[in-house]
Amino acid sequence: MVDYRKIITIQAGKRGGKPCIRGMRITVYDILSWMSLGMSPNEIVEEYPELQAEDIYAALSFAADRERSIYQVAV
Repeated sequence: MVDYRKIITIQAGKRGGKPCIRGMRITVYDILSWMSLGMSPNEIVEEYPELQAEDIYAALSFAADRERSIYQVAV
């Protein structure tokens, strides 16, 4: 399991404070969007060589935890 806290960064001045991958300008949202369009983790890494497979899984873990926390608050 990937510890996304070591990979996902949030900086006020970068991409409007959205969660990014290792301080880059690629956001968790970008990765989720690419995957929703049918791109596999391998295809994303091939298209964006600055990313690693671990980054993709960190984005998924981050999104899952965020979803879980939203659901727990709503219940």
